[in-house]
Amino acid sequence: MRSSDILIVDDEIGIRDLLSDILQDEGYTVAQAENAEEARQLRNQTRPAMVLLDIWMPDCDGITLLKEWAKNGQLNMPVVMMSGHASIDTAVEATKIGALDFLEKPIALKKLLTTVDRALKYGEMQAASGLSLDKLGNSPAIQTLNQRLEQVVKQSTPVLLVGEPGSPFELVARYFHKNNTPWVEPSKTEHIVDSPMELLQKASNGILYLGDIAQYSRNLQQGIAFLLSKADRHNVRLICSSSRSPEELRTAAPDNKLLLALENCEVHIPPLREQTDDIMFLVNQIITELSETQKIPLVKFSTAALNILRQYEWPGNFDQLRNIVKNLALTAESDEVGESEVSAILGQLTPNQPQEMIGGFNFNLPLRELREELERRYFEYHIAQEGQNMSRVAQKVGLERTHLYRKLKQLGINFSRRQSTNRSGDEDEQDI
Repeated sequence: MRSSDILIVDDEIGIRDLLSDILQDEGYTVAQAENAEEARQLRNQTRPAMVLLDIWMPDCDGITLLKEWAKNGQLNMPVVMMSGHASIDTAVEATKIGALDFLEKPIALKKLLTTVDRALKYGEMQAASGLSLDKLGNSPAIQTLNQRLEQVVKQSTPVLLVGEPGSPFELVARYFHKNNTPWVEPSKTEHIVDSPMELLQKASNGILYLGDIAQYSRNLQQGIAFLLSKADRHNVRLICSSSRSPEELRTAAPDNKLLLALENCEVHIPPLREQTDDIMFLVNQIITELSETQKIPLVKFSTAALNILRQYEWPGNFDQLRNIVKNLALTAESDEVGESEVSAILGQLTPNQPQEMIGGFNFNLPLRELREELERRYFEYHIAQEGQNMSRVAQKVGLERTHLYRKLKQLGINFSRRQSTNRSGDEDEQDI
């Protein structure tokens, strides 16, 4: 039986359930999201093997969400758009952004299965033929990374890969994988808590890769700590990543057992802005891979265009670079990409624009985004401090629980609901 995590994003429950039933009958595992906000949360937790994304949704249309993922460096899985009312121009726009294909509703069964099969095979091919570790460049930053990996690979301890969002976490993690041994990733993050022993059995004598712990709730992090305590019994090496620094995570949760267990084997992945000399090499690697796997015509980048790419800060790191190079190759009007095309796609940002970081916050952000980041860290801090006890969190921050849940959902913060015991020994009512 095949096991592939497919994310279906559609506001119509009948369509979601129908597609889910069909795909589950074919042996796939399926996750569902009824709107863009739920899709964001699921995507932040784990990368699905592919996404079926509806264009027309009430809170945020599929094209906007696709652009958002591309901008954030999260469009590293095949996405197939769906719509019953879209025009040819819309389909072309989606393809230019990075969508693999387009399905028109009502979707014929054979067409659905053929498209899903092709998307999953494309995703596997993309992963297999993507940038390998020896092709990340040869800058001093990458040489330092290689030296650190050579030290760590000889050990058997769990590994924490630390880097900025968009860093090549999985690519670096696969450096530890030996041929003909298991490589296991949870198809759903809940499995970390619900079926930990099953994950360890599948990964026996191999690697269990658990993704970005910075995106996980305290409950999931505790689940990973449990996996660590049992990993030796199954000869499993656990590898996690974090898009936030361990210092930030420890400040939010000083007693976090998972961080204590991982602190002895951290590997820091350098941000792309420290690899200025590698940009030309990386662009050529990406262009070649796109030509071989997606039949996108080979293009060259002018010296001026490459200089702009070198000077850019790359907040989305490797994932963002790949998506931008792909977009430029798809929209190129000739066999050379010039300065104007690169400037346009980067939003004509000033090269090396300073990031005004004060107290860990970027004051160049729009006020709304900066306020959301502050609120997000504020609530994450108190949730961690109170051990996921939402009754005490609500009291601490001065909000009714209903209002608190609504706020956490708006900010995309994951949390668990459980019963708590008050100081008198009586159980508070379960959060709803």
